[in-house]
Amino acid sequence: MSVRACPLCASSAALDHRAERAYYRCPTCALVHMPPEYHLSAVDEQAVYDQHQNAVDDPGYRHFLRRVADPLMVEVAPPAHVLDFGCGHGPALAAIFREGGYQVAVYDPYYFPDPAPLRARYDVITATEVVEHLSEPAVELDGLWGCLRPGGWLGIMTKRQPSVEAFPGWHYLRDPTHIAFFAEATFRWLAERWGAELHLPREDVALLHRPVSAGTG
Repeated sequence: MSVRACPLCASSAALDHRAERAYYRCPTCALVHMPPEYHLSAVDEQAVYDQHQNAVDDPGYRHFLRRVADPLMVEVAPPAHVLDFGCGHGPALAAIFREGGYQVAVYDPYYFPDPAPLRARYDVITATEVVEHLSEPAVELDGLWGCLRPGGWLGIMTKRQPSVEAFPGWHYLRDPTHIAFFAEATFRWLAERWGAELHLPREDVALLHRPVSAGTG
């Protein structure tokens, strides 16, 4: 049986599905990942992102992003500090928070690559449609958790895995930039790792609350 180290928990993940690309499923944290030899180059990946039509003032896009913004705004009042991580070329979520009176920083490796925001601390960090693109999710997510103040919230939006039987035909696999796929069990594993409180308000939203006494993971 072909196995690979899981990029999230480092357990041995077994080959789960092979079509145009190969996927490995981790028995420990439930992450399904695609190995590096199938990842796009940075140039090709950005070329895909450049085609996204995510305008800051697009009402449909804003409605979509409010799926994660609204529950976070209930938990944390302005003028709290927010980081929109992986904001893309149209940081509409950052605009939503700014309009609500929050202090917002943005980071994106392609469109807002200044790393200075990653050295600050925040009350809220968002990663919308981001984690499925991460080649090193343990490094990236632990780094974000370390930027979160005690009592803060990490809001993640990503489609959660369907059943094992439905996985090979899942539409999320069609995007060549999608290389890591989270399940509800994956978020429960992260919550246990970080000592976080996990909230799942929607089928594609996970909120992780860092208690005042929680560690950095």
